[in-house]
Formats: sequence, structure tokens, C-alpha cells
Amino acid sequence: MPFHLDQLSVPIVQAPMAGGASTPELVAAVNSTGALGFLAAGYRTADGMRQQVARTRELTSRPFGVNVFVPGAVDPAAAAAVGAYRDELRAEAERFGITLPVPPAEDDDAWEAKIEALLHDPVPVVSFAFGLPSAAEAEALHRAGSLLVATVTTVAEAEAAQATGVDALCVQGPEAGGHRSTHDITAEPGTVPLPELLAAVRERVRLPLVAAGGLGSGEDVAAVLRGGACAAQLGTLYLRAHESGASQTHKDALADARFTTTAVTRAFSGRPARGLRNRFIDAHDSTAPGAYPHVHHLTRSLRSAAAEAGDAERLHLWAGARYRLARCAPAAEITRTLWEETRAALSVMTA
Repeated sequence: MPFHLDQLSVPIVQAPMAGGASTPELVAAVNSTGALGFLAAGYRTADGMRQQVARTRELTSRPFGVNVFVPGAVDPAAAAAVGAYRDELRAEAERFGITLPVPPAEDDDAWEAKIEALLHDPVPVVSFAFGLPSAAEAEALHRAGSLLVATVTTVAEAEAAQATGVDALCVQGPEAGGHRSTHDITAEPGTVPLPELLAAVRERVRLPLVAAGGLGSGEDVAAVLRGGACAAQLGTLYLRAHESGASQTHKDALADARFTTTAVTRAFSGRPARGLRNRFIDAHDSTAPGAYPHVHHLTRSLRSAAAEAGDAERLHLWAGARYRLARCAPAAEITRTLWEETRAALSVMTA
């Protein structure tokens, strides 16, 4: 039988976090509580995705999801500016003794190969970021037995997703950590608060809604469930979990008193993303071109070197607005505590 979101005994979703944080171990630990864990296929080859799926199946028999990045068009003018940005970052690279690469003209994220792999070896849930599958791709994934979830940041994106034939929407508010899932890379990310955005989407579409963006406590989760969401999705809360694959530099920074705020920036990847405000953002945000994945490829070795060196001032420290609530603990414990807090908050709301 196909999986449906209302089958979750705990309506909490561990967000897919590309770049290594979403490990099979994290997914399995979250799943053990009755919640839903997600792998992130972004920045992985199709074979790498298949390996993670296989490992997850070894660790859990419960339903889980895989998130894929939808490729999009790049503004030629922005792409042309990547060379100048490379020159700007040369001194940052020299600090670590590395030479920045010349980014490829095309993305290597292997969209077609990943869709083919998910059709050949289906998973219970497939979600999409940065855009939508074609109607034909959605139909094929449905025939394979997968539930489809589109991540949206505006009402217009929600309506387009419903027309494509997906089964549910992940409504992402402006306080989300990591990349904003705007479908148009040239557009500025929306600023409508999550409760208002959730209500506006509910008025225009008739699909189950998962609320995401800046959630960190049981009260936060209870509020979106009361607001009409069928589940709440959280990512930053799990970054410091024992099973998280985030770098130790990133984990430590989330609890470091030096970092007092977050900012949305294109400086690390060319796409708007929220992270802890550090020196790299202050120095390069205003000049970074909106060219994804070109900027991502350009800065990847620099970010890896910063993580290895423990240099949090030059690392992409993705984090949502409620990052101080992330704690170092087993993911199952984090999830159970969050659900206990949520139930307590819901009982107060209905009293």
C-alpha cells in the first residue's frame, strides 16, 4: 500500500539536509519514534543516492523519504560574473593553500539519473526542492508507488505544484535554515511569515501541507498543526544530533556565543540560503552572483578546507532562526522530547 502522511503516529518530519547532515543513521533514528526521516540526494551522484537508500533500508523498515534538487535555468549574466567572484575569493583560498576551480557550465547533480533510479527502486516518499518535476515524471513516480511532496515558498508555487499532480506540499517559511526553495533563482525570497503563508496556501490548494521554516520547539510544532498543517518539518534542530553528518565545526558553531544572528546569503552557493552570520557573509554577500550551482562548485573546496581546519568564519553554517534550540543528543530522544512538548502545547491550546 502507498504511504500517506496521515499514517505517521508522530507528525514530525526530519528535513532533508544536503551536504552530509542527513545520514541513514539519522533517518533511522527519527523513524524509530514514528516520525518521518529524509535522505538528501542533493550534491550526490545517483549511485551515491542508491547507496544511502540501501543503507537506510538496512537500518529501518519504516517509510522514509528522499529529496532531490530540481535543476533550473541560470541567468547568463550571473554566470558570467562567477569569474570575477573567483578572483575575489582567491585570498580566502590561499589561506588554506588551495586553488579554486573553474566551475562547470552545467550542474552535475544528475537529475535524470536520480529519477531513473527512483523509478527502478522506489522509495515511499520523494520530495522536490528548487522546482517541480514534469507532469510525466510525477505520473511515472506515482506509478512506481511513491508519495510526492513539492517544497514551495509562495502561493503561486503551491498552485503550480498542485497542477503538476504532487500529493502534498512542504510550505517553507522565510526563517528556514539552509537553502530557500524558491523555484525562480532570480527572485528574491519571500518574507511572508510561515503562519500567514500556511493560511494563504490552505485557501488556494487542496493538498496536505507540511509546515517548515524556523520551527524548533513543541509550541512551534503545535502552532502549525493547529494552523492546518498535517506535519511539521524541522532540520536545524537535528544538526547537532549524534547521528547528524554535519561537520564538527558546524555543530560547535550552533552553540558558539560568537554567532548571534542568522542571515540569508548567496555567498556560498549562488542561491539564497540562511546561515549563521560570519565573516565570509559580511565580506562577500554583496558581491556574490546569483549563479547556482556555479558558485556552489566554486566554493566547495574552500568550505571543505574551512570545516577541516575548524574555521567557522569561512564555512557555510546553515541554520534556521531557532538554531539555539539545537542540542547534542540522540535523534530519537530529540524527536520524542519534541513530540512530548507538542502534545503538552496542544492540550493547553484546547483547554
